Amino acid sequence: MLTVLLAIVVSASIDSTTLMLGDQTDLHLQVTHDASEHVQMPVFGETLQDGIEIVDRSAVDTTRLGDGRLQLNQRWTLTAFKDSLFSVQPLVVTSGEDTFWTEPLALNVVQPFEVDSSLAITDIKDIERAPIWWWGIIRWILLALLVAGLAVGGYYLWEWYKRHHRPVEEEVNPETLRPADEVALEKLDAIKEAKIWRDGKVKEYHTDLTDVVREYISRRFGVQSTEKTSDETLRELKPILMNVQSDNVQGTTVDGKELFAKLSKMLQLADLVKFAKWHTTPDENESALMTAYEFVNATKEVQSDDVQSTKEEEEV
Repeated sequence: MLTVLLAIVVSASIDSTTLMLGDQTDLHLQVTHDASEHVQMPVFGETLQDGIEIVDRSAVDTTRLGDGRLQLNQRWTLTAFKDSLFSVQPLVVTSGEDTFWTEPLALNVVQPFEVDSSLAITDIKDIERAPIWWWGIIRWILLALLVAGLAVGGYYLWEWYKRHHRPVEEEVNPETLRPADEVALEKLDAIKEAKIWRDGKVKEYHTDLTDVVREYISRRFGVQSTEKTSDETLRELKPILMNVQSDNVQGTTVDGKELFAKLSKMLQLADLVKFAKWHTTPDENESALMTAYEFVNATKEVQSDDVQSTKEEEEV
């Protein structure tokens, strides 16, 4: 199955089109293009689509062909736990403003067990009285006495500790007392100053950058982004950003749809770098940082005049 557009050839194949429930098979994507083309492979989370899960994935393997062409190969290991005939969605590959799709594939997942409804219902075996297991009962009694003894001993040990040691005051993380945008912008400034991507640490750079953005999203919008995939984060954040008003930032006009598109592109690029060993350009690295700055500045909470004046007096 091939789709040929311009100088790019995209194909997808699946090792086995019929699976037993819970078995696995590999989905392969192959992209052939000119070395001058910049191709972006598809990025998935834990599922390929509804009902089909991804249990493993390979890095993008690049092979140089003749006549200045490259061949990209990537594999996803799939499984399913639903008895159904799936139409696997086409895989999307982009290059600049052009988009390429593979042909859809079929995956038939079957239930290996069959119930013979023609058989008569049979009765279960007679109830048998199990002998009393005295040793087992004694062991449970001894275990209960041991737990009770440990509990009593622990209580008196804790009381002794409290009498002989002053309670240690719980430390308060100072970052939780500061505005989320102030903490995020401070960390972004540190990333901007370090520019570790210049030393070849591109993966660490995008990891640090997305960690700052995810922490800010968690504190600012209550979306636990640090515990979610990029797709899950964007799915929960989209309706919030669509309602962003222009008065969120003083003197700045905010376009929620455009802001969401930039954030989505930044997170997808970071996933490519971290999971697909994507090689970014300097412009992409700088653009990701600028997107992070723009997102924080465009969505930060605007302080009232009273709060702002109090903060300025404290700084003086």
